[in-house]
Amino acid sequence: MKAPSVVRLLAGTLLGRLPTGMAPLAILLLVQDDGGSLPHAGALCALYGLAAALGQPLLGRLVDRHGQTLITGSATALTTAVLLALPAALDAGQSAAANALVVLAGLATPPLEAGLRALWPHVLPDPEQRRAALAVDTGSQGLIYIAGPPLTVALAHAFNPAAALVAAALAGLVGAAVVLSSGPSRTWRPTGRRASLLGPLHHAGLRRLFIALNGTGFALGALTVWAVSAADRQHAPWLAGTVPAALSVGSVAAGALLAHRVLPGTPAAQLRCAAAVFSVSWLPLLADPSPWAAVAAVVVPGAVLTPLITSAFLTTESLTAPGMVTEAYAWLIAAVGTGQAAGTALAGLTTTHSAHTTAALPALGAAFTAAVLLTSRQHMNPTPHPTPSKENRLGRPNDLDC
Repeated sequence: MKAPSVVRLLAGTLLGRLPTGMAPLAILLLVQDDGGSLPHAGALCALYGLAAALGQPLLGRLVDRHGQTLITGSATALTTAVLLALPAALDAGQSAAANALVVLAGLATPPLEAGLRALWPHVLPDPEQRRAALAVDTGSQGLIYIAGPPLTVALAHAFNPAAALVAAALAGLVGAAVVLSSGPSRTWRPTGRRASLLGPLHHAGLRRLFIALNGTGFALGALTVWAVSAADRQHAPWLAGTVPAALSVGSVAAGALLAHRVLPGTPAAQLRCAAAVFSVSWLPLLADPSPWAAVAAVVVPGAVLTPLITSAFLTTESLTAPGMVTEAYAWLIAAVGTGQAAGTALAGLTTTHSAHTTAALPALGAAFTAAVLLTSRQHMNPTPHPTPSKENRLGRPNDLDC
């Protein structure tokens, strides 16, 4: 991967998406700092995540029509301004205004991740380079959650949670500027025409895939609240940021490995296998492990998350007609985000129950993903498109299964 734009696009996207790794935890800590309850803070974080998930497909469709510069640039400016205003609204006790700002910040979250996936075929014409780039891209997204939560906690303790939210907003602005000022982003234009008013959702396989990935997001959202709850219960405040970071360490490591290794089977087959392993990998949390044991335990699902999401993106690519790729990727991201919001909200409500109840939620979400995918094999066959490109795959064409 020697294309000069690769490093710039990856670094800019990671920095631009840093608010997604910092803002939810910063909001949670900000509410707690103002004397609010953990369930209320979890609900507010869920509201932010849900709004972000709902906004991505719409923004993705607009990008497919008008390009990245106008749509992503406008969304970045809006969400930055709103995040900067949010601490003042919370400090003033203006709950209605704070809720509205949280929703607006989520809805305006720039579609940098979907946009990056749409850029890869233009930046890297070679299919093997694209496959490797996607693996590194997917795995490196975990850096957001390695750096984001600990940075949020550090800023909150050194200054206050509001400072963490301001830092997240400014990082997002700088990162988006790096991406949008690059040549590939400025010159990118979609190809093909929209085949349906429903866009990617007209395909039954994509609908099932997006439904399944709600469970994956649910597991991730529940883990964030479980980490905060465990930190309070075990008197280890560092655990709130370290557990999500440990999950991401596993994801980054897996991304580096997959960049140099071709797995057997089609992306759809790899997706089913990864989903099955992902569901089992959460079971150690049910034992309510000690702080350091919990950190070690979540590395495993983090490592499985990368092939799961990578194969999901490749499956999406194979099922999506030209002219709507950004929207399709945005729906995938939205599915994970919607599930994450639900997991955050439900986990926040269960913190008053036993630790085992909250710890079971990630496993239940992952099991849902596996169940839907394992019963949807017949819907995941690639749809023939006029373009000849089916080579951007994680594995070989034989459809090996678990």
